[in-house]
Amino acid sequence: MKRILMTVIFGALLLSACSAGDIEVHEPWARAALQGENSAVYLMLHNHSNQADELIGVSSEVAEAVEVHLSQMGANGEMQMSPQTSVPLAAGEEVMFQPGGYHIMLVGIKQDLKVGEHFRVVLHFKTHADITVDVAVQEMEGMQMH
Repeated sequence: MKRILMTVIFGALLLSACSAGDIEVHEPWARAALQGENSAVYLMLHNHSNQADELIGVSSEVAEAVEVHLSQMGANGEMQMSPQTSVPLAAGEEVMFQPGGYHIMLVGIKQDLKVGEHFRVVLHFKTHADITVDVAVQEMEGMQMH
């Protein structure tokens, strides 16, 4: 009886530990681009856990460099883009990566990114395990290129 009780308790702790660190990625997509150009990846991060975390980096084999940037309106009324060393992700919160805000810059694309194709990026967090994301390439109509 004691062994069964210990197994049940251990199982419950194991399941709660797995769900306590859940970060989900929703709707990842990237702008189509030609080899040698830059592109951007957009998505939503949702921290389902009760602990804050941080996105501390991103990597991908499709670009020479991958950087997290924030675009925002400057004092002179022009859009300014600045590299970010990390993006805070509060417990239970969502962070949008979208045109005109946070985004993942793909610098020096190594291959054409054609509409309908997919590629992978890996999100690196301060405490959560890395998350590999399948990114769909889409056309970004009505927006100026970076």
